[in-house]
Amino acid sequence: MLRKLVVGNWKMNGSLAQLAELSAIVEAARGRADVDVAVCPPATLIAHAAAQAGGLAIGAQDVHCNPHGAHTGCVSAAMLKEVGASLVIVGHSERRQDQRERDEEIRAKAEAALAAGLQTIVCVGESDPDRQAGRAVEVVTNQLLGSLPDSWSVGELVLAYEPIWAIGTGKVATPADVAEMHAAIRRNLAQRFGERGASIRILYGGSVKADNAAELFAVPDVDGALVGGASLSAAQFVPIIQAAG
Repeated sequence: MLRKLVVGNWKMNGSLAQLAELSAIVEAARGRADVDVAVCPPATLIAHAAAQAGGLAIGAQDVHCNPHGAHTGCVSAAMLKEVGASLVIVGHSERRQDQRERDEEIRAKAEAALAAGLQTIVCVGESDPDRQAGRAVEVVTNQLLGSLPDSWSVGELVLAYEPIWAIGTGKVATPADVAEMHAAIRRNLAQRFGERGASIRILYGGSVKADNAAELFAVPDVDGALVGGASLSAAQFVPIIQAAG
């Protein structure tokens, strides 16, 4: 079994005042030597969060594929590392949809992040129409093919399966749905990377809460969670961390 990883994605939420929530999260992470915990706040809060993280991993929600240049409003991997980020999320469905990010762009971002020494979480997931049409596994497999870099070291690359229809909707994939998709992802990783594919942690994301976390963590090949709204509050996030053991 792989060591569980629980990551909070604050999205475009949070303020300096809200960083007070980190204290309880840091304490929970310290108390769980068998679970890795990270929080990804907005870019404006990364340096402040890293300064009070006390060993808690702080990450970013996106990165540009180039190291520097005329890319107004963008942030490079080196810039993220300089302010204290140790990991980054790429390819989240909200960016795939809202910013029209394509697989090849996500792959380039992942390659840039890995080259800079950032642990990289690559997100994949199908829409409700795709699932209803019976194409869920096909869609996710194609995203894996297009989005995952070929070169990486053990521990650096993480996957997050987030069915789009379950993100922020309150809907959660059933344990059977999650088991089917995570098994398909694991097979795909084994086919592509051989034995090294078994070292890639696969997180589940999509309305993960304190009351469903334990059930989700018990599903085979669920190696952790990418948590959205519930990670904004220590009262909601800490029980998820506790369920991961």
